[in-house]
Formats: sequence, C-alpha cells, structure tokens
Amino acid sequence: MKNSVLKGVLGALAVAGVAVVAKKVIERKRFVRGIFNEYGIKEKSPFGLADKIREMDEEQYQEMKGKLRKEFASRCCKKEKAFEA
Repeated sequence: MKNSVLKGVLGALAVAGVAVVAKKVIERKRFVRGIFNEYGIKEKSPFGLADKIREMDEEQYQEMKGKLRKEFASRCCKKEKAFEA
C-alpha cells in the first residue's frame, strides 16, 4: 500500500510540475507575440525579427533588447546587478 500512495503523490507532483511549465511557456509565447505586434513584425519567425532589427535605429533596438532581456533573463544564481551590464 505504501508504494501505491507514493506513486500517487509522485504522479500528482508530476502533473503539477507540467502545469507550471506549460503556464510559463504560454506566458512567454504571449510576450513574444506582443513584441511582434508592438514592432509591426509580420513574419512570425526569427528571420522576420532579424529583418526588423536591421531596420531599427539604435534607440528602438536598445528598448526591445531591454524588454527581451528582462523577460528571458535567467533568475537562477544571479544578482540583480547583472541586468545593468
């Protein structure tokens, strides 16, 4: 009986972990879609993004780079000062 309870608990934890990961993926996908819409990028691929970056001036590029860094920066084992570099 102990093994079946343990399997049930581990199964529930696995389902919860998958749900958390799926939620994070959906949030990031929504963020990227917003960036594409904000900057008027029609082609929804890395190539479309690269083409748009080539057309941008330095100020727009730095603004978009800051937004992307803030969203996708790893929060593991880093201090807050790392974002200023």
